[in-house]
Amino acid sequence: MAMPEKNVKTEKEPYDLLSIPLAKKFVKSKWYPGIFQWIVITVFSIIVFELVMGTVNPSKNFGTTMTWVLWWPIIPILFLVAGRFWCAICPFGKLSDIVRKTIGANRPMPKFLRKYGIWLIDLFFIAITYSDHVWGIVESPRGSGYLLLLLVTMVVATSVFYERRTFCKTLCFLGGLAGNYARSGAVKVQATPDICKTCKVQSCYKGTEKVEGCPMFQFPRTMESSAECNICANCVKNCPNDSIKITTRIPTKELWGLKNPKLEHASLAAVIMGIVFVQNITMLEPWQSILNAIGTVTRTDGYVVNFTVAFIIAMAIPILLLLGTAKIASFFGMEGTVKKNFTRFGYAIIPLDLAGHLGHNLFHIFTEGKAVWYNSIGLFGVKSNPTSLSLASTPMVQMIQYIIILVGLVGTTYVVYRMGKKESFKAMLPYYVLMFALAVANIYLFSLPMSHRV
Repeated sequence: MAMPEKNVKTEKEPYDLLSIPLAKKFVKSKWYPGIFQWIVITVFSIIVFELVMGTVNPSKNFGTTMTWVLWWPIIPILFLVAGRFWCAICPFGKLSDIVRKTIGANRPMPKFLRKYGIWLIDLFFIAITYSDHVWGIVESPRGSGYLLLLLVTMVVATSVFYERRTFCKTLCFLGGLAGNYARSGAVKVQATPDICKTCKVQSCYKGTEKVEGCPMFQFPRTMESSAECNICANCVKNCPNDSIKITTRIPTKELWGLKNPKLEHASLAAVIMGIVFVQNITMLEPWQSILNAIGTVTRTDGYVVNFTVAFIIAMAIPILLLLGTAKIASFFGMEGTVKKNFTRFGYAIIPLDLAGHLGHNLFHIFTEGKAVWYNSIGLFGVKSNPTSLSLASTPMVQMIQYIIILVGLVGTTYVVYRMGKKESFKAMLPYYVLMFALAVANIYLFSLPMSHRV
């Protein structure tokens, strides 16, 4: 007599958004993502024009408010909810597509960019953040406009010579940030292995006569991460076997299941935390006192010199803390080398990065958000002179910031727990302490009065 099988708990199957007939029809049509791309590129063109030709008053400039008060705070939310969907509709990506299809030589990506592209992306992100604080790009409509035009020039130059979206993959300053945050995203593109193993055409990667292959050089069958998937759906349109799915997942799930964590991604996660600290500290009252203290060491009151020192220190602190934590954890019995654990647990900072970034930027959208409306109607000649641009009181904004940081801490703590499930609590304790300390530092900075951006 056969014994009854024991109940085996299986993981719930992810929900495939393409199982909705209307959604599948739309995604496979020419309207996706084209309709969004043309809307975004139209708005982008108006923004650049207003930045370069409009008023130099940032609080009155449509381009400044749309870029730094609206878009920059929203972008981390979009990465969390929809992965790198923004990259599918980004005006730079669409411009790259147009240039390549009209005058592009479509040469292979240079080996240098293929090997060091992620490091270049990290450096460009740091450089642009640094430039903002040194030259005041955010507060300067002209500075913001010229920055966007410089990026447009880089997009055109790379697209004239090289295949697919070489700029997006190896040079875009937003690429590293987008990749890290997309790993926490709630949406994922994935292939069905049993179907793909019998496929001989590989049109998902190579493309077809109607639709080009993956613009980000990804092969869906072997793609383990969402970091470089734009959810452009080219693979969905090209697959002859309906193997590709666009599924939902638990946010942050990818972080604890990575098979090949990389030092450059982990380092960027730690650096982003330092940059979030810099963005907060420079808008607080104690900032001048910090500069004065640094000046006593550098023996100069030059802002560029003293800010550079502060910027380097702020980026170095999370790196050193993560490195020290990895060494302490090893001393407490954690398996693996210090470098391996630094790299692995560096990814655990990403949810807290996202929370800190979001908390900082939501301050601007809540305290300056009305500028978006007033400057938008100003394009049509409607004049306004609002007494306040705020959408919420400062205590309310701070409460929202605290909640966001606590949610980020929960996400980060859970990722740490899942990463170290096989380790002893003693070995894991240093990482829990580190994440808690970073969260407390963010909450403390948000508790202090912050100056406005526009």
